Amino acid sequence: MEKLSEHGCFGGQVAYYKHNAETVGCEMRFTVFTPPGAGGKKLPFVTFLAGLTCTEDNFTLKAAAYKEAAQSGLVVIAPDTSPRGDHVPDDDAWDFAKGAGFYLDATQSPWDRNYRMASYIAQELNGLIVENFPADAARQGILGHSMGGHGALTLYLKNQDIYKSVSAFAPIVAPSQCPWGRKALSKYLGDDPAVWAEYDAVALMKKYGNAASRPTILIDQGRDDPYLEEQLKPHLFEEACVFVGQKLDLRRHAGYDHGYFFIQTFIEDHIRHHREIL
Repeated sequence: MEKLSEHGCFGGQVAYYKHNAETVGCEMRFTVFTPPGAGGKKLPFVTFLAGLTCTEDNFTLKAAAYKEAAQSGLVVIAPDTSPRGDHVPDDDAWDFAKGAGFYLDATQSPWDRNYRMASYIAQELNGLIVENFPADAARQGILGHSMGGHGALTLYLKNQDIYKSVSAFAPIVAPSQCPWGRKALSKYLGDDPAVWAEYDAVALMKKYGNAASRPTILIDQGRDDPYLEEQLKPHLFEEACVFVGQKLDLRRHAGYDHGYFFIQTFIEDHIRHHREIL
């Protein structure tokens, strides 16, 4: 692991890193915000998963999360969305391959060698963070935006021994039922819908049964989001949560679209949500 740069931020530090990631077979980058006063203590932390076309930089520079994170004493991790490098297979479309890893473990050639972001986030990167930073493995949450919201919800539901809290901005909750998701799932995983269900938050919520004892899930959705009806479909996740007794705070906001100004407006609520659970 190599530190690329470091910057003071609200009394803490934001640092950029790169490392050779075995899980995805390429160099990966991520940022770490460490709040002030960490010392030798292990602190709760959250990992943010960005959306289509993004890198580790989008959240780090645009989300305005670190003031509240500093006050809350939370470490914040922001990884890239997908593998990179000349040897990594790509596609001409903006919504598939590089910049669009969908936080799953691909099984279809040529994507299966590198596009293993589910294992990378939950296992390799997670271990790297806990080993090298003041981050408490027993107190960690996950959040994300759009494709990253899909990743946050599915990784949380499949790894509740790891993640204790979850939230999302405008998540793709049912990729099996939207164009972005069907395109990605079919190419990465093949044509079997039963396999797709393992990376579909609506299907996973229903699969894991009675959820009444789990912490509340927070989701913010803009009512003026151009992708709301065709791609995001939050009502499907809402229905699945009701079906299993999962507490859900799904907030719909007039006047907000799909971008980072929307995230900036409500990110402090998300940081506090994770702080209160962790």
